Amino acid sequence: MSLFRQLFDETSSTYTYVLGDAVSGEAVLIDPVLGQENLYLSLLDEQHLRLVLVLETHVHADHVTGAARLREATGARIGISASAGAPCADWQLLGHETLDFGGEHIQVLATPGHTPDCLSYLWRDRLFCGDALLIGGCGRTDLQGGDAGALYDSILREIWPLPDETLVYPAHDYQHRHVSCVSQERETNARLAGRSRDEFIAAMNQLELAQPKMAGQAIPANRQCGEPIVRTA
Repeated sequence: MSLFRQLFDETSSTYTYVLGDAVSGEAVLIDPVLGQENLYLSLLDEQHLRLVLVLETHVHADHVTGAARLREATGARIGISASAGAPCADWQLLGHETLDFGGEHIQVLATPGHTPDCLSYLWRDRLFCGDALLIGGCGRTDLQGGDAGALYDSILREIWPLPDETLVYPAHDYQHRHVSCVSQERETNARLAGRSRDEFIAAMNQLELAQPKMAGQAIPANRQCGEPIVRTA
């Protein structure tokens, strides 16, 4: 028996995901937001689950992660890409690992392009793809070493071959859409469907997007696994 929850942070339009194995009582959080720790911990307590792993899809520019505080509160390990420049993490992931919690398994996929450190996590029939693939779109590639060609290659190599019915759960959505699936995105995604690699790169290079408001604060903080924990003597 397993537990799955999709939680939403209104300020940053970020989705956080809770995966739980009821038999072992172990749980995983993907992309937690700083300030929402009590919500996560209350949910886990209600479901008689203990947090063992916090996973980041990438170094976010639009919010600060709650990973450090959750590790402080629970002893959970933190996993992030080895390319993220975040030595604070317990696991430096490369993109081919299988992560176990209880009797459950998460496959780590390397999906760089939005940023060089983007990872996606496949659990059962569900893909948690961060900003690599969004519902009807994809993450921008003009910040943090983004590369439109690399993103196109990542999606074609790692995501499009997945079964059609694989559910797509992104890190963000700004229209309150909750889930899509691989076949829907492959066929209708406005930025990707029917476009060659060169056409995709040209379209991404023409985007004129404002700098994320929290980028100056969020990026360095997230390379420390979130807001540094201040200890007093």
